[in-house]
Amino acid sequence: MAQTSPLVIILLELRRTIRTLLLTIFFLTLVIFILSPSLLDRVQSHLAEELYFFSVAEPFLSHVKLSLFAALYGLIPWAATLFWMALGKPFSVRRRDTVLFVVFTCLLFYAGTLFCYFVTLPLGIKFLLGFGSAELQPVISISRFVNFSTIFILAFGGIFELPLLMIFCARVGVCTRQFFERHRRVAVLVIAIIAAMLTPTPDIVNMLMMGGPLYLLYEAGIVALMLMRIR
Repeated sequence: MAQTSPLVIILLELRRTIRTLLLTIFFLTLVIFILSPSLLDRVQSHLAEELYFFSVAEPFLSHVKLSLFAALYGLIPWAATLFWMALGKPFSVRRRDTVLFVVFTCLLFYAGTLFCYFVTLPLGIKFLLGFGSAELQPVISISRFVNFSTIFILAFGGIFELPLLMIFCARVGVCTRQFFERHRRVAVLVIAIIAAMLTPTPDIVNMLMMGGPLYLLYEAGIVALMLMRIR
């Protein structure tokens, strides 16, 4: 009998719960939609400008996007639990290790989003708006601002998971610490590509704001593997 591949096992495990997760995201988005005006005010606090809209449906759709973002943000612990339970089964990860992976996934994700919200996002907005002048005044679309802010925040939460992913790969034998150490130059290239793909604007400043921390996280993953004595 052919052995089932780990990818198939992971997909089968996720299929059992993905529908429940999607329905929960949908209904939570509806609930949060009521609070979306206050959420928008908080996010807009980083922007010393008024927001405008250029189509009839743009304000409504922007509030829906913001509500969806808040729903995803709040359900990260549940999503992380489902993910690591599915990922741990084909690789025979112990329950204790799975719990640790879930806990650190949540801690790193929220640390990344908070770092972005309080540090990177204000600096990025200030820098980009600094190119304005008396003759060149910003007219910022609410839709584009919501897209810019939410994508940037979620992307930072995602990239902060890099050390944990490196540890997992080393623990299950996919990669070794020496592999990560030998391929630093390749890592820099991949990081640059990822930063270009994930940043909502193509300017070099936002790419550096994401690529710089991502490379530091790569080095932090190597240090963590050294401290855990995982080769």
